[in-house]
Amino acid sequence: MLKLHILDIKKDILWRVYLCFIGIILLGAVVLGRAFYIQQVEGAYWRSMGDSLHLKYVPLVAERGTIFSEDGNMLSTSIPIFDVYVDFGADGLREKSGRRFKNNIDSLSICMANLFGDKKKSEYKKELQLAYKNKDRYYTLKKKISFVEYAQLRDFPLVRQGRNKSGFIIEPRDKRINPYVLLANRTIGLSRDIAKLNVGLEQSYDSLLRGRTGQRLMRYIAGAYMPVEGAEVEPENGKDIITTLDTYMQDVAESALMKMMIGNNSLHGTAIVMETGTGKIKAIANLGKQPNGSYAEDLNYGIGKATEPGSIFKLATLLSLMEDKYVNKNSIVDCEGGAKVFYGLRIKDAHMGTGAITVKDAFLRSSNVAFAKLADQYYHNQPSKFVGHLHRLRLDTMTGIDITASSGRPTIKKPANRSWSKTTIPYMAHGYEELVTPLHMLMLYNAVANNGTMMKPYLVNAVTEYGLEVKKITPQVLVEKICSEETLAQLKECLAAVVDSLHGTGHKILYDSNYAIAGKTGTAVTALDNRGYNKGNKIYQASFIGYFPANQPRYTMAVVIQNSNESKLIYGADVSGTVFKEISDKIYARFLSTKKFTDPLLPDTSRYNYYGMKNEFNSIFNWLNLPYKDSVTGGYWRTLSMKNNAAVLNSPINIRAAGLITPSVIGMGLKDAVYLMENKGLKVTASGRGRVLNQSVMAGTSFTKGQTVTLFLN
Repeated sequence: MLKLHILDIKKDILWRVYLCFIGIILLGAVVLGRAFYIQQVEGAYWRSMGDSLHLKYVPLVAERGTIFSEDGNMLSTSIPIFDVYVDFGADGLREKSGRRFKNNIDSLSICMANLFGDKKKSEYKKELQLAYKNKDRYYTLKKKISFVEYAQLRDFPLVRQGRNKSGFIIEPRDKRINPYVLLANRTIGLSRDIAKLNVGLEQSYDSLLRGRTGQRLMRYIAGAYMPVEGAEVEPENGKDIITTLDTYMQDVAESALMKMMIGNNSLHGTAIVMETGTGKIKAIANLGKQPNGSYAEDLNYGIGKATEPGSIFKLATLLSLMEDKYVNKNSIVDCEGGAKVFYGLRIKDAHMGTGAITVKDAFLRSSNVAFAKLADQYYHNQPSKFVGHLHRLRLDTMTGIDITASSGRPTIKKPANRSWSKTTIPYMAHGYEELVTPLHMLMLYNAVANNGTMMKPYLVNAVTEYGLEVKKITPQVLVEKICSEETLAQLKECLAAVVDSLHGTGHKILYDSNYAIAGKTGTAVTALDNRGYNKGNKIYQASFIGYFPANQPRYTMAVVIQNSNESKLIYGADVSGTVFKEISDKIYARFLSTKKFTDPLLPDTSRYNYYGMKNEFNSIFNWLNLPYKDSVTGGYWRTLSMKNNAAVLNSPINIRAAGLITPSVIGMGLKDAVYLMENKGLKVTASGRGRVLNQSVMAGTSFTKGQTVTLFLN
């Protein structure tokens, strides 16, 4: 009986075990089945849900501000370019088995092939069909298309149905251009994606030009991040900079400097024009010879490169001697035939044979011996007194100009320096054993021209936002009086004599003018490739710094050119004096001459033609309250024909060139011409001012992306 009871218990336990085992098997089957269903049937849904949890913010770069010249021309600006993406997983594109996509693919491919000209219709169709098949969510279709191309693209089949139905996503961004290309290029600077790599004003005023970056929320979907619509913080556009530069003066300075550099096979040079009363830099040209023999604005030689100045430094020595009452303009100094040995080193003049002459004559003849003797005589035992004068003239101090990162640091020796020797004072007196930039010397000469007041040089007049001035920069005095009135009067007389006197070093080149020029020539011997001053290694730095009109100075200018060992002309007057005169002649004729040249006015019945953008014409005529007739309904460009105050706008056929065909911009202003050409993919250089008179690449001819076209203005 007990045995049977035990068997019953065993069977009951086994039954329960089997039941649990079967339950576990059934549960496992259900779990596996559910896992298979989730993975295979609902997999795409859950994967997209998982992807949607991957979010990130990306920056939206603000539109960078524009840099203008003082006369209102754009020196550096941004133009819009566009990147085109397609979301081939968009609901509107895939609904009804993709009927919308299939109905528009052919016509869309034809339009894109005609617009961009880089692929055939069949190639575009194949590309779009493959991306549609793969359900690419953020497919890159085109990069860096122009505004004109974008305006046409948004009217294409499928695209015009909007983002939700077409899947097309168009993202704008900016491209930085310098419309005048070479003009003050190193001073205006370059704007790069990494701010610390910027140079010039683009670097110094980057925080204002850059604006405030926005942000966009991006969601990771099917292998790519896509923007979340409506989840954006708009960027705050950058402010505009109004410089002190004048485009006419800048163009004149660039042209005159370039002519001399090419003709004399020079290495590098600079020309700086400063407004005497304010310290404004009105023009600054910097040219350096490139390996291929051409010239470009590669370094800011006027502001950033300190060199031994040569004889232009004699003004500082003369000021020191006169201010300490050691000499006056009529004091006699013996030039000893033009050569003298100082503590074992020989100093000589460029023109030998000179004997005892006045200090004024020694200055206008630029006698090295005379200034070395005078400085050594009076400052050999008290060198700190001479160095103190140079310090008060700020020749050992940074200029303080806006482009701080590019400013060269001057070096004026002090008696405590290890390199100081008995010959230091004689050599410093005539422009050696010290390093200063052309801008340092220009500030000194400008102070003399400005009745003894030294002004801080500056390049920016104002900062504006949407046309309203938010910050104004005013002239700043650095030194109220660099010397006494007595000394100042004598300095001015000596500077004028350099040009006016028959024996003055600047007389031959600069005297024949309708206005008076005062200044000083300089020819410094420099070592080629730092190999010393041995014969064959010597090259010459030619300088002329002066102001005009001498009786009432308006502008002060420095021209400093480093010649090569192949240069035919080497002296300051012949090289830099020639450049100075060409620039000053044109500035004087345009801005200072009292003789006015006027053309006879054309009769009212003359026909006036112009090219430009439709919206700008509309704004002008509405503001002037003049009637006009627009004979065209579409497009962005118009040609204006005006006669008897009646204006008619037409569509300019010659700028409608599609693809890589050069449009005509003859008759346009530079702004519109650059805008049109750059958006077509051409690189633009410009020469002159006014409207476009001719273009180097003929209208209607084909071109390659990135090709350079030169516009000649009238």
